[in-house]
Amino acid sequence: MPELAEVEHNRQVWARGHGNKVLEVVTRNVRSPVWRGLRAADLVKTLTRKLLSGSETHGKQMLFQFGRDAWLGVHLGMTGRLSVEPLDYQLGKHDHLALRQADHWLVLSDQRRFGRLRKAQGVNRPSWWTRLPPPILSTRFTKQWVAEFCARRKGTPLKALLLMQERFPGIGNWMADEILWRARLNPKIPAGKLSPAMVGKLYRWIRWVTVSAMQEMDKNWEFPSTWLFSHRWEAGGHCPRCGAKLSREKVGGRTTCWCPVCQHQLSK
Repeated sequence: MPELAEVEHNRQVWARGHGNKVLEVVTRNVRSPVWRGLRAADLVKTLTRKLLSGSETHGKQMLFQFGRDAWLGVHLGMTGRLSVEPLDYQLGKHDHLALRQADHWLVLSDQRRFGRLRKAQGVNRPSWWTRLPPPILSTRFTKQWVAEFCARRKGTPLKALLLMQERFPGIGNWMADEILWRARLNPKIPAGKLSPAMVGKLYRWIRWVTVSAMQEMDKNWEFPSTWLFSHRWEAGGHCPRCGAKLSREKVGGRTTCWCPVCQHQLSK
């Protein structure tokens, strides 16, 4: 599933259409789960002739504003993606929504149909957006916020903890592995075993990876070789820091990659 950095990358793709009107709205596969709870005809009526005036992300979700009072929420699911296509583009079977502007189409596609579209109207952001937990890079996301959650979920392994979207919106499998590798914390450590110093280290690396992932990701969604991301799925991959062979195991129900040398201690 696309994580925080990939979601921002997708938002930037459609951001090419900022300041331009939507001249035509084409909906496809309207019985797909992507459209659950939303009538395609209502979306067509709402967005046609509206200016794409802005966009933002929150964790794994995107919000696009049209005019002053129309909002489109996009959750990409596992295989969703946004693209900009030329005017002669022929919609494919996995394309669910296409917005025609003067010079291009803005297209949402999803092969496995796990994504979701949402619509709202009003001058204020929709309640389903404002009720989301504090973004990781906001001032409300503090070390104390992390410490309190570790105490509440004291028996939860760190890997599983970081995947809980109610506290760490946007962090998914690879980002959690990257954070723990950089913090030198074993993914199996129960959250309640962290000392205050370890909580502080975890908090700092959560923020660092979040910022750096959005800066370092290239157009092919790849990272420099100094990142664990670049080695975590290689056959026989090795730690880019110490050279040890990487370990892989399910932790918290998700395949997890870590360095048995750099992250060997379960607690301190």
